[in-house]
Amino acid sequence: MRDSRMDGTGDCSDAIEILPDALILEAIADGQAAAVATVRQAIPAIARAAAVLVSAWREGGRIAYAGAGSSGLIGMLDAVELPCTFGMSIDRLPILIAGVAPSRDALDNSAEDDAEAGIALVRRFGLAARDVLIALSASGTTPFTLAAAATARDCGAKIVSICCRTSAPLLDLADAPIGLAIGPEVVAESTRMNAGTAQKCAVNMLSTLTAMRLNHVYDGMMVNMRAENLKLRERAAAIVARAAGVADGTARSALKITGEAVKPAILVAAGASPELAQQFLLRADGDIRAALAGFRSSHPPGGIRV
Repeated sequence: MRDSRMDGTGDCSDAIEILPDALILEAIADGQAAAVATVRQAIPAIARAAAVLVSAWREGGRIAYAGAGSSGLIGMLDAVELPCTFGMSIDRLPILIAGVAPSRDALDNSAEDDAEAGIALVRRFGLAARDVLIALSASGTTPFTLAAAATARDCGAKIVSICCRTSAPLLDLADAPIGLAIGPEVVAESTRMNAGTAQKCAVNMLSTLTAMRLNHVYDGMMVNMRAENLKLRERAAAIVARAAGVADGTARSALKITGEAVKPAILVAAGASPELAQQFLLRADGDIRAALAGFRSSHPPGGIRV
């Protein structure tokens, strides 16, 4: 049963810290769940933003991330995960964090007020017309992030902004604004909690939908992943086996032939030569579903062609 000092919205009173441990954790969990639920209201905006990212990437542009504090770290986390998960080049994913980079010990919280630093980083990375900047700020008023977004826009880049408010300066200057109606934090103004969870959820949705529309996912599998360690090599073999409908040994042989590249390995496992696999992928713009269907319609079943 909830403590009487919790109101009808699930938010605690100012004295949350004196409640029993279980009630404190329940309140935090409720706040996190509510934050994620709020993101559903922004699905149309996230879909519009993904279309902007897809267009920029297909035109050879970059997707940059800008933010300070927790928001900056959320952007950085998304950027560094995309190359391994979806095979997207890290060179096309610039990261602009207030203070340049977090140390192992602490974040420089004062750096979020440095608007000039935001401007300087945009100029340093040379953001321009084909690029997109994803600007993250819980408040939508962070000087560093606002300055970076405004400068990038002036340089011709598109702006996607993610804020934990439905009205904020950062939303106003964006081509694709994503406003999240986050309620009060369990610990007042601690944006690493509900706001951080909501931002991470929104960014996950945004980048994953983008990757899907860039043909990096097939039957729910990461077919453009980079098999850079033992776990990922095992995962790659399972993906190739399932996608091509072959045994594990055949999948591993195909991956060896293609240098661990999953998409061409699927076609090789299905019977294509490495050269033919690349041709079908090129014709299909990297869409393994279309490439596999095209190959199978024009070639009889067979083993790996070395």
